[in-house]
Amino acid sequence: MNATTTPLAASVRPASIKKAPQRARTGRLSASDIVFRGVVRGLESRQFVPGQRLVEADLMAHFEVGRNSVREAMQRLAAEGLVDLSRHKGAAIRVMTHEEVLDLLDIVERILGLLTRKAVRSAGDEQYVRELKAAMQALLTADEQRDDAKFASARRYFYRTLLEMGGSCDLKRLFTTIHIPIIYAQQRVPALQKIRMADYTAIVEAVLSGDEDAADRAGAKHVRNVRDALLAKDNAAL
Repeated sequence: MNATTTPLAASVRPASIKKAPQRARTGRLSASDIVFRGVVRGLESRQFVPGQRLVEADLMAHFEVGRNSVREAMQRLAAEGLVDLSRHKGAAIRVMTHEEVLDLLDIVERILGLLTRKAVRSAGDEQYVRELKAAMQALLTADEQRDDAKFASARRYFYRTLLEMGGSCDLKRLFTTIHIPIIYAQQRVPALQKIRMADYTAIVEAVLSGDEDAADRAGAKHVRNVRDALLAKDNAAL
């Protein structure tokens, strides 16, 4: 099925997903930022699924924001390719076709390779080294505990640290793009968690070695491994 023919799942209700963290509402984020990040994180933790409707009134109640903030967030999510907007059906989590996921993975392979290459710039900075090791430890702990919410948080910490190490504003802007196909792949590939842990370990080792080429290869290889797992899963279903 494609994005236009796949039936929509039941709409999101406040009781169906975890309450938005209090710190998010009291921090410096704008109201639309809270909704935007909440939906992205809901996808990461599988509280939202492709095809699921996002009802305006429910989002207002869940995130405790106004209508305009929800609408602004939906426009931003649509611009990032995460949400489809319809005049008659409202907003829904985008359903990506197999070809769309693979095409986007081709782009992300280049982006992630560049991200890890740039991170080597700060491989000699003790503070960044501690941060990257701490992020990896957080991933390992969450994986051992099989805590999806903690793992999603640790994963954001991991990529945020790499982005800070690279110091590229353009790569930070593309951060959401990096996540989109991986988020969709995790909905379909049970083995993705093992791939992540092995690949994240390899990325950290390559970055901390100070070898830009090795870091580039490790980042790109992670995306290729995700693609191969996705293709294997789809071929097995034929």
